[in-house]
Amino acid sequence: MAIDPSLLREIIMDHYEYPRNKELVDDNGYLSRHMASDSCIDDITVQAKIEDGTIKDCRFDGTACTIATSSTSIMTELVVDKSVREAKEIVDNYFSMIDQKEFDEDLLEEAIAFQGVGKQANRINCATIGWKALREMLKESEGDSNE
Repeated sequence: MAIDPSLLREIIMDHYEYPRNKELVDDNGYLSRHMASDSCIDDITVQAKIEDGTIKDCRFDGTACTIATSSTSIMTELVVDKSVREAKEIVDNYFSMIDQKEFDEDLLEEAIAFQGVGKQANRINCATIGWKALREMLKESEGDSNE
């Protein structure tokens, strides 16, 4: 489905200027991943509180470009109150979208704003840095630390 590019820009800018869940907590009940880019200013930490197979909270903080900040902000909103299985499906669909493969846009909600990123190789890491952190934590929560 074709979406107005100006609407997509508006979503991205809204989450950049007013990022959701952008504050870390000092709580041992959270899994945490620090991620840094070799080619950009992106240097963030993502936290997730996963209890009884459900993501109770997801947040992040750090320095990041517009794309990294907004994509991570959207991600934190998408996965809260989802089961680990549901969150993995969202993450898998997001990476399929970035890779220009088939994906379920209904699962991604505002994250579809990044559907064109796969055509911009220099922006792919920015759009996925927070998502990679969450993917690692989801695997860890299931006791699977192997990539």
